[in-house]
Amino acid sequence: MIEVICNDRLGKKVRVKCNPDDTIGDLKKLIAAQTGTKSEKIVLKKWYNIFKDNITLADYEIHDGMNIELYYQ
Repeated sequence: MIEVICNDRLGKKVRVKCNPDDTIGDLKKLIAAQTGTKSEKIVLKKWYNIFKDNITLADYEIHDGMNIELYYQ
């Protein structure tokens, strides 16, 4: 299990526990459950890289304690 920190820079910082073999879509569903927003409205980025839903966290080299930017569509 790894813990990923998602910050939307609007005062909402979410810590999510997930597995490295989970997809970005799975991570979005976990974030949506904690924040109360729909998972389709969530966009996850790191710098200028927009993460795609069907790729795993391990493929993007997302590790324990990593910060990801959280945006809303």
